[in-house]
Amino acid sequence: MSTDDQNQSGPIGFPAVPPADEQARRQAVARHEQLTKPAGSLGRLEELGVWVAARQGTCPPRPFARPRVIVFAGDHGIAAHGVSAYPSDVTGQMVGNFLSGGAAVNALAAGSGATVRVVDMAVNTDTPPVVSAHKVRRGSGSIDREDALTAAEVDAAINAGRTIADEEIDSGADLLIAGDMGIGNTTPAAVLISALTGTEPVAVVGRGTGIDDNAWMRKTAAIRDALRRARKVLNDPVALLRTSSGADIAALAGFLAQAAVRRTPVLLDGVVVGAAALVAEELAPGARQWWLAGHRSAEPGGPLVLDHLDLNPILDLQMRLGEGSGALTALPVVTAAVRVLREMATFAEAGVVGPTEATGPTA
Repeated sequence: MSTDDQNQSGPIGFPAVPPADEQARRQAVARHEQLTKPAGSLGRLEELGVWVAARQGTCPPRPFARPRVIVFAGDHGIAAHGVSAYPSDVTGQMVGNFLSGGAAVNALAAGSGATVRVVDMAVNTDTPPVVSAHKVRRGSGSIDREDALTAAEVDAAINAGRTIADEEIDSGADLLIAGDMGIGNTTPAAVLISALTGTEPVAVVGRGTGIDDNAWMRKTAAIRDALRRARKVLNDPVALLRTSSGADIAALAGFLAQAAVRRTPVLLDGVVVGAAALVAEELAPGARQWWLAGHRSAEPGGPLVLDHLDLNPILDLQMRLGEGSGALTALPVVTAAVRVLREMATFAEAGVVGPTEATGPTA
C-alpha cells in the first residue's frame, strides 16, 4: 500500500439519527403538571425526567434496567514528549485496576447500579483477551508531527466503537456511559476541541493529570503544532480522527454516534469523551439529542464542548478524572428524575386539591 493510500480515509457512513419521541415528551410535561407539587418546583429533575421519557418513547419512563459504563483505553505517542505528570505505563496498569474493581469508576458504578466494561483500543502493552478483542494497535502516532492512525486503523477503530455499542445494546443496556483512560489523552482531546470550536490552544489546554508550568508549556506547544495539521482536514471528521486523535478516541466517536442511531441514551463524561462527542456529532448529525452531559469538567475544554453541543451539565463538582466518573456521579440524579415522574401520585390519585385556576383582574 502506498503512503497516499494509507492517508486516504475511506467512507464511514452512519444512518440518519432518529428523533426523540415528541408524543412521549408532551405526555411527560403534562404528567408533571398533575403531580402533587407546584409546577416546576423540582427544577431540573422535571426536565431530566421528560428527557428520558422522550428517549424511551413512553410516559411514565421506565427505571434503567442495565446502565452500562464502557471505558475506552489507549496510549498516545504525544505522552513521550512530557505532556503528562504520569508515565505511559500507568494506562496498562489502570486497565488491571479496572478489572480488579479498584478504580473510581468501579466504586461509583457499584453505588449507582451500573456495571463496567473496559476495552483496550491502543494500550501500549499486552492486556487480557477479555479487554483486547477490538484492539487496533499499541499507542498512536505523536500528533504534533505525524498522524495518530493510518486510514485502515481509523476505520477499524470507528467500526469497533459501533460494534461495541451494538453489543451492549443488543445485550440489554438501556443507558450507556462513555468513559476514557489513557495517559496523554487530554492532549489530542484539546486539539479536537480547539479545531472544532475555533478556540485558541491556550484557552483549551488544562492541567490534565496535574502537570506543572513547564509541562503545561510543552503541552501547549504540542497542541499548537498538532492543530496546524488538524486544520487541514477539519471538514472531514474521519480524517480528523486519523490525524489528531487515537484509536480510543476514534472508537469513542463511533460508539457515541451508533448509540444515537440505535435510540439509546448516553451520559457523557468529561473532556476526552466530550472531544469524541464533537466528532461524533459531525459523523452522525443530530446524535447530540441522545446525550446528557453528566457534569462540567474542570478542564477548560469541557465547557467549550458543552457550549458547542448546546448541552447543560447535570453536575459541576470540579471533577477531571475521566473514566466515566463524572457521568456516574450524575446517574443517581437521572434515576431520581425517572422515579419522580413514574412514582409520584397525581392530585387526583392522592385526593389532593390541585392548583386553583388563575383569575385575572375584575372589569
